[in-house]
Amino acid sequence: MSSFGVYSSRSNTLSFVLLTVSLLAAALSLLAQQGVEMGSITGTVVDIRGDAIGNAVVRLSLPGCAADQETLTAETGSFSFFNVSSGPHQLSFAANGFSPKTIHGELPAAGSLNLPQTVLALATHNTNITVGENQAEVAQAEIKEAEQQRLFGLVPNYFVTYNPDPTPLNIRQKFELTRKTFLDPAAFVITGIIAGAGQSQNRYPGFAQGAQGYAKRYGASYANYVTGAVLERVVLTTVFKQDPRYFYKGTGSTRSRVFYAISRSVICQNDNKKAEFCYSSVIGHFAAGALTNYYYPAADRNSPGVTVENAAIGIGARAIANLVQEFVARKLTSKKP
Repeated sequence: MSSFGVYSSRSNTLSFVLLTVSLLAAALSLLAQQGVEMGSITGTVVDIRGDAIGNAVVRLSLPGCAADQETLTAETGSFSFFNVSSGPHQLSFAANGFSPKTIHGELPAAGSLNLPQTVLALATHNTNITVGENQAEVAQAEIKEAEQQRLFGLVPNYFVTYNPDPTPLNIRQKFELTRKTFLDPAAFVITGIIAGAGQSQNRYPGFAQGAQGYAKRYGASYANYVTGAVLERVVLTTVFKQDPRYFYKGTGSTRSRVFYAISRSVICQNDNKKAEFCYSSVIGHFAAGALTNYYYPAADRNSPGVTVENAAIGIGARAIANLVQEFVARKLTSKKP
């Protein structure tokens, strides 16, 4: 090849490179003029207890972009996306054993967006579990969720489930949930208030007044609460193979939900997930009333007729409590699924 040909080839290559650089510079200038600026998005993925979820898949979708970006969370649950165009975006989260979640947001121009913790709830399973050990493990995971539920962030709200298909509890799990309720600090505070009100009204005069009278009223009230809870939620639910929890409906017309909530004062779900007459709750009200009657001075004990009347009042109170659970309590309950 002649020297002229070599020179001409090199000249064409140099011209092509210069042209490419010029076009790239023009494109970058155009993007800058259109206000497309780059930023970053960071965050952390945790479960309902606040524990980090590692290896969760986080997908970033941007309007107008053909391809999504994906990353995995670190062991600490953290994730990051860099060189992200400003404007609206969508983040999708997926992890084994957890329900998927999608959130939307907007990245400010040339800004850094540090998201609050993204909480993933445990996935719900509609399959029938036949192996006892596996069923107990699934129920235990559901209990851990329930133990985070508190009204106003203070009072335990353990005996309501928002899971549409919860796993039946065994006797140990029923007792665990009940024990944590009556050993919670809120139970001692509420008992103290009840004992104080009883003393101010001089209920059960046989206890007398003063510090000793208050202590006796406190002890009787607390023993009354513990006995009723264990008898109804553990002993009788085990005997009759029934579930002590309230199953939140949350769907349908207001009328149907009202009827459902009231009916659950005498109807409950058995361990085969079928609705039936709630022997454990109804008998529990009468049995607990008769047994705890002996915690009070002989002169102050209720007659059999009053005991039956109090049990009926207790069933009515359960209906009211169910209405509160169905329409009010969920809004006031923290850390629910």
